Amino acid sequence: MATQELYLMQFKLGLIVNPVAGLGGSVALKGSDGADTAAKAMQLGAEPKANLRTRAALEVLLAHQDDLTIYTVNGEMGEQTAKQLGFQSHVIYQTNDITTPDDTEQAAKLLVEQGVDLILFAGGDGTARNICHAVGDSTPVLGIPAGCKIHSGVYAITPKAAGRVVEMLVKGELVSLGDADVMDIDEEAFREGTVKAKRYGEMQVPSEVRYVQAVKNGGKETDELVLADIAAYVVSEMDEDCLYVMGSGSTVAAIMEEMGLENTLLGVDLVADQELIAQDLTAQQLLELTQGKETKLVITLIGGQGHIFGRGNQQLSPALIRAIGRDNIIVVATKTKLQALNGRPLIADTGDSELDDELSGYIRVTTGFNDHIMYAVGHQDGLHPEEK
Repeated sequence: MATQELYLMQFKLGLIVNPVAGLGGSVALKGSDGADTAAKAMQLGAEPKANLRTRAALEVLLAHQDDLTIYTVNGEMGEQTAKQLGFQSHVIYQTNDITTPDDTEQAAKLLVEQGVDLILFAGGDGTARNICHAVGDSTPVLGIPAGCKIHSGVYAITPKAAGRVVEMLVKGELVSLGDADVMDIDEEAFREGTVKAKRYGEMQVPSEVRYVQAVKNGGKETDELVLADIAAYVVSEMDEDCLYVMGSGSTVAAIMEEMGLENTLLGVDLVADQELIAQDLTAQQLLELTQGKETKLVITLIGGQGHIFGRGNQQLSPALIRAIGRDNIIVVATKTKLQALNGRPLIADTGDSELDDELSGYIRVTTGFNDHIMYAVGHQDGLHPEEK
């Protein structure tokens, strides 16, 4: 066997610190929202703690400095703490000395454009609201609790716990992705003695994975139940105006079965509105049939190496994958299959090294009914031609 080098893009961590989060709490102002509250809190002797809490979260990641890059805001909004700890960091947004909620929102939007794998932010419910307003559920986020009010489910229990979840992602462990509510209370009303909590939206949040080990004897039966769950979920989420390119493999076969459609196990089929449009298509046919139409691609990992492209689905050409776009690729797999990779990334081997690069990073994998995890995608360099 030739030696194989696995090339994995670094984890891209977005970082936003609300430097005035939590200031009002220690001096009994019941929050830090409002333009004058932070200044008032400082006059009353409040000490900023948000960066100390961010530091506690990032210290957990010190052993993985070579595996991640931090994208952040200048000064106290992230850069300062990241640099003090020696992380490789890039400033993507510049703010003035006095930071505002608008700075948080603008920075969050730029982090999404930068393609970060996760936005880690320190603050309270007000900060979570700003982030939610800017990114919605487009990018996974995780909060480091640093504010006076923490009613939202997007926060880790402690700063160190936030660091540990990020560490699990960087190490390639299975981490669940779930929707968490963003809540906030009306501080003005709270100061008057009324608690009014309101739901502002929801964001995608990673949490330590909750999974049941597959039973050895009944392993197949367990997998069959999981496949049925994955299939039911993917079908329930299908858009009737969209074309679906159905890749090869048994997990995708389960989805075809759920729709009552004949499946080409080792080929690629095309589906629209849960009806079969064409079967066992070539690369050229796929390009022609999907041209100019909204299309999504449903794939699973093939074989023990964890290939999502380049093994058993060569019909999915670089041109087709580019036309469909990374955001329209639905990856499905059982957790048992992913665990068998022992933390190795999924592999994109499309035959186009630039595209392999673009596909690298972290991708959402559907592992059950409304059950998702974040998993790394890498690609192989240095393979001998006969192994390609």
